[in-house]
Amino acid sequence: MIFGKKILLTGAGLLFLSGFAGAQGLTGLPEMDQRATRIRHLHLPYTFQPFLTEEAWLKRAGDLRRQIEVSTGLWPPVEKSPLKARIFGKVSKGDYSIEKVFFESYPGFYVTGNLYRPVGKKGPFPGILTPHGHWAYGRLENQSLASMPGLGINLARQGHVVFAYDMLAYNDSRQVKDHRRPLDRSFSLWGIDWLGIQLWNSIRSVDFLQSLSDVDSDRIGCTGASGGGTQTFLLTAVDDRVKVSAPVNMISHYMQGGCICENQANLRLDTNNMEIGALMAPRPLLMVSASGDWTRETPRVEFPAVQSVYRLLGAGHKAQTMQSMADHNYNRESREAVYAWFGRWLLGESDASQFSEKRFRLGSPSEFLVFFGRDLPESAVTEEEMLASLKDSFRRQIDDLRPRDSEGLSRFRELMSPALQHALAVGYPDPCDVMAVPVPSSKPGGSREFHIGRVGRGDRVPAALWFPRGKRRNLTATLLVHPEGKAALEAPDASWVRPLLARGHLVMSIDAFNTGAAQARRDMSDPFFTTYNRTDVSNRVQDILTAVAFLESRPEVARVNLVGVGKGGLWSLLARALAPQLHRTLVDVSNFSSGEDRAYLEHLYVPVLRRAGDFKTAAMLAPATRLLIHNTGESFNTDWFRQAYELAGKTGLLEIESDELPREQVLSWLTQSGP
Repeated sequence: MIFGKKILLTGAGLLFLSGFAGAQGLTGLPEMDQRATRIRHLHLPYTFQPFLTEEAWLKRAGDLRRQIEVSTGLWPPVEKSPLKARIFGKVSKGDYSIEKVFFESYPGFYVTGNLYRPVGKKGPFPGILTPHGHWAYGRLENQSLASMPGLGINLARQGHVVFAYDMLAYNDSRQVKDHRRPLDRSFSLWGIDWLGIQLWNSIRSVDFLQSLSDVDSDRIGCTGASGGGTQTFLLTAVDDRVKVSAPVNMISHYMQGGCICENQANLRLDTNNMEIGALMAPRPLLMVSASGDWTRETPRVEFPAVQSVYRLLGAGHKAQTMQSMADHNYNRESREAVYAWFGRWLLGESDASQFSEKRFRLGSPSEFLVFFGRDLPESAVTEEEMLASLKDSFRRQIDDLRPRDSEGLSRFRELMSPALQHALAVGYPDPCDVMAVPVPSSKPGGSREFHIGRVGRGDRVPAALWFPRGKRRNLTATLLVHPEGKAALEAPDASWVRPLLARGHLVMSIDAFNTGAAQARRDMSDPFFTTYNRTDVSNRVQDILTAVAFLESRPEVARVNLVGVGKGGLWSLLARALAPQLHRTLVDVSNFSSGEDRAYLEHLYVPVLRRAGDFKTAAMLAPATRLLIHNTGESFNTDWFRQAYELAGKTGLLEIESDELPREQVLSWLTQSGP
């Protein structure tokens, strides 16, 4: 029976009180946990959920930008090394020129391409980036369906400086062998994958354009088709220096991008390309589509969704769409629409007839290829060296951020709290958004069996609650998390429940995602599974947070303890960092090798977790309440926990034991008096 705002337990059973009547309505919980039954993927049709207020959108936009940055390894912010740009091989073509370019996006790793510059015009000029798609010849593709040189030449003639650069493994980008080949999964722990590296190359390409004396750094645009369209809208999503954007034939509600260079773990959790594309608002955006590919419905579906955000911000006129009656392309018709768009917003010319494409003739490939007849610079690193160096730099960055004083702790939390939250892809729910549904088969005098979940999130978590005899107010609630589920906590010879009840605790346990009665097989064969779906570990951490919120909402509960048994201790230690102040937390870390990628891959796989600081960050984010970590062995590093408690001046509240403590000793610690 639902009729209030709290969840109460009586001797007769559970009365579930919510706060969802009225406009939101009563949604209940699904019959099965949809996290196991509904697998998201790149070809799933997505809908755009409209935003009712500007405030709501801006909050979502900030959160989504950070999600993209965290998932691609770009948060915390990556240090920018010197570009060391080389521009050479200039060829004059009358009203434009072509030059060869290479510069370092990371030390020893090169971005390569061509500069198209106006001749006979006075600058400074707008700067345009043109990332190419998956055309056979990349930035040199020149056919009726797509001409990247034609795009660069005509934009230069019209008064722009254009940088056409190679995507990974195309043309002069020789240091990467194959951008379609998956990296070793250990790199995903650090947010390292081809999409993120390519996005960083695009960000550094903005740096390069802005470094040129003939470029107006306040007038930067970007356009690309297909995979270049993906780069275009991702770059504009995270880099506000891009003032005008024209992604071509890519923003679709039912095809999110089929290449590994368009998918990275955690990137599209709870989102899709329509919402990401809307992050351009309120900057001018032209959405170009084609009748013969996955953008065929753009005028009817995707564009109205994106434009709704522009209208919300009072900038409806800054978003437009154009569709060509053609297959997947960047043909002349599409290019001319883009010329007119950039002309309007970057050159101040509203007459589209001024931007008709002029005929052009290309020279030999030697005029374009950066390393034609020459070797890579001596400082060039191999793919393996670049990837290893990137991982090491991320590891050093976390260590360099290690707080030494209260100011350092504040800075660390500012940077790393969103990193850990987005890596885990979890959040502490508003207790009013937690619902509970009773199970009719609850045993008289035993546990109260029920399911909990968050409104509208599709989760359904089996739970059990035990009440101590007599006492009904000012209770200490202890949440028990076991890797085999709640049934393992009631074993006659190893019960955790009865001793806690005898000491007056309210006891709760859950079958965290895919454990105990919640075991379910998910089809995880999709190579981009983690781009769209959370891992089991992430879901388990969320279930712990949801259970804590459930207990916090109960009027008879005065304080909440969290206990993680076995590997449930690892999940609980991560959840503790994002929960409000728990009274006592006791975790078994199972001799986990916290400094080894291998251990995370085998026992605690969460993409980007190590880039987000893993347990180091968890130590610094959680309030310094009473904490007992045991079974550390020689493998689990507790130095950051010790330092966190030293900075808080509460070293007496932290206890660390290298051995696994007996259950009786653990139970005694939980029921001690004091804080």
